[in-house]
Amino acid sequence: MTTEVKVPVLGESVAEATIGQWLKQPGEAVAADEPIASLETDKVAIDVMAPHAGVMGQQLVAEGDTVVVGALIATIEEGTGAAAAPKAAAAPAAAAPAPAPAAAAVAPAAAASDEASASSSVLSPAVRRAVLEHGIDPATIKGTGKDGRITKDDVLEAAKNKPASAPVAASAAAAPAARNEERVKMTRLRQTIAKRLKSAQDNAALLTTFNDVDMSAVIEAREKYKDVFQKKHGIKLGFMSFFAKASVLALKDIPAVNAQIDGDQIVYHDYVDISIAVSAPNGLVVPVVKDCDKLGFAGIEKAIANFGKKAKEGTLTMADMAGGTFTISNGGVFGGLMSTPIINPPQSAVLGLHRIEDRAVVRNGEIVIRPMMYIALSYDHRLIDGREAVTALKTIKEAIEDPTRLLIDL
Repeated sequence: MTTEVKVPVLGESVAEATIGQWLKQPGEAVAADEPIASLETDKVAIDVMAPHAGVMGQQLVAEGDTVVVGALIATIEEGTGAAAAPKAAAAPAAAAPAPAPAAAAVAPAAAASDEASASSSVLSPAVRRAVLEHGIDPATIKGTGKDGRITKDDVLEAAKNKPASAPVAASAAAAPAARNEERVKMTRLRQTIAKRLKSAQDNAALLTTFNDVDMSAVIEAREKYKDVFQKKHGIKLGFMSFFAKASVLALKDIPAVNAQIDGDQIVYHDYVDISIAVSAPNGLVVPVVKDCDKLGFAGIEKAIANFGKKAKEGTLTMADMAGGTFTISNGGVFGGLMSTPIINPPQSAVLGLHRIEDRAVVRNGEIVIRPMMYIALSYDHRLIDGREAVTALKTIKEAIEDPTRLLIDL
């Protein structure tokens, strides 16, 4: 019996997707509810599951093709498939005489080659490009993504631990190096990111204001309470929850920073849903921590940790990405000293965080060393005046430098 596999419902207002990757090839065995293909939408990647166990049949569309909801993309046939072949061959192999030493030496290499080929066949374009850039054998990488898939972070980690190559002979060094190029089609997610960021520049009157923050008080509070916090709540106390709560204070005091323009109207929100930018294998995504004004530190930290895990595994959903009234982007985790972040339409403002470094500052007439961070607020000047933007950023600065304000709503 042949079962048709169709594109599932992708989410509200999402009608089409791109075949990002076939996870099963024709003839391979599949289990019920096992992912057989990955679809890329404008926001997230969605796996297409096998409706029942059997054998992968025809693939009716190719990787990179655009498909609509309900479109037929593959078939599942009855049977056990190629996955059962190694088990069937095990008995004759056991009865065979022991191979000669030379043959034994070749077998592992052949197996590794087969494994590398199998791994390469399911690598995403971003991962494949990283593998080529760093000269890493995919067969040597243990994937941490969903179902053991290799992520870009896995490749970068393997590159760090890669042993230094032997010195190149003088004659080889003199030869001109090969100059290769690779053309990789942009994923639907990357295309959407490009369009949205360009749209923000074209349609909004972008401006950025800066300030710096003394992180001493937050670092001290975090160091003092991190152990008891983790013991009670089962999650680490990070800096992001402090900035999220400080942003809530600023957005409540300056409602325009939490608003958006809709045609010739301004939409003000009486809630604070903060989009937290996190890095995913295919690019930057911004899942939304809803009702930050009602959540405590533990609730915010748990939500952020969960989104980070889902982003790495590629399991973020449309619901995770929907909404958002304000965005926080932390370039400091990558070592960025200062930046001018771009707003996430239709939002009107974004807070950029940067690395913490010891700097000489003046306190009470004396030069002292303090852990300082530059913060930036990019905003749509059509809606938010400079005074409002500066005041909002100053409120965030004061709350971080005196965390007691977060408790007494000042």
